[in-house]
Amino acid sequence: MTKPKKNTQQWAGRGPDERPQQHYLVAPRHLAGGGDLRYITEYLRASGWKDQSKTGGPLVFDSPDRTVRVGYDPFVQPGGWTISAKPTPGQEAWVATFGPRLPVEIVAGFTDALTQPRTAHAPNVWEPLNARGWRSERTPHVRASSPDDSAFIQFHQTGPGEAMWWARATTEHGIAWHATFTPTTPMHLIQAFTTALAHPDPVMRPRGHVPPSRHIRTRSASVLPSQLSAWQQTRITAARATTWSRNTTTRRPGTTPPGPRQTAGGSYARR
Repeated sequence: MTKPKKNTQQWAGRGPDERPQQHYLVAPRHLAGGGDLRYITEYLRASGWKDQSKTGGPLVFDSPDRTVRVGYDPFVQPGGWTISAKPTPGQEAWVATFGPRLPVEIVAGFTDALTQPRTAHAPNVWEPLNARGWRSERTPHVRASSPDDSAFIQFHQTGPGEAMWWARATTEHGIAWHATFTPTTPMHLIQAFTTALAHPDPVMRPRGHVPPSRHIRTRSASVLPSQLSAWQQTRITAARATTWSRNTTTRRPGTTPPGPRQTAGGSYARR
């Protein structure tokens, strides 16, 4: 892989005098707290999504075809992510919401899938959960619970035309986050969410950003800023490569797609 070019305006911290920073690997990942919003927004930007955000306002990104919008609003209660899609031929409108303390790595399972072609195989929302030891049950709704009972997802139906997908995580302090999907949400997107939700790998958080809970296991890690930058750049490079490959197969002969736009900045979700 080609070494990324140095960019002092993005993912700051590179340099000969950099010092290791204290981070923690947190498990289970669904209790790790919100995380760095750039994990999602920079991937969308690298995938050709249009940043419609206003200075000092909520984050807003529109898909290249303007049919899907991803927003993050920390200024309202309870705040968090809202992803909405307009109706298109063969697909009804749908909405998904994620609380602000849902880890960005899990939200990204959903939002990354929005940027990628749909696979040919039939989606199965429950398969990734079953494969990781989540317990299936009917309560009377179809439901899967994490091995430690701190999170669940269920398909909740009270009558004809009255249904929704609902997920939640809790600790001894109460509800950690919630997520909802309208019944028209494409199944492959919900499967992408459950795949990220049940993934066994811990996620990394800097010191001061690990939620207090006896349900959380942590392991200390000393990390250089340049290492964090390289990991983030690898993710962004992958998004650009996928976008470039897609554009080269769909653009008109003799045209060249515009290069990616570099931006700086970012923030941690408030919690």
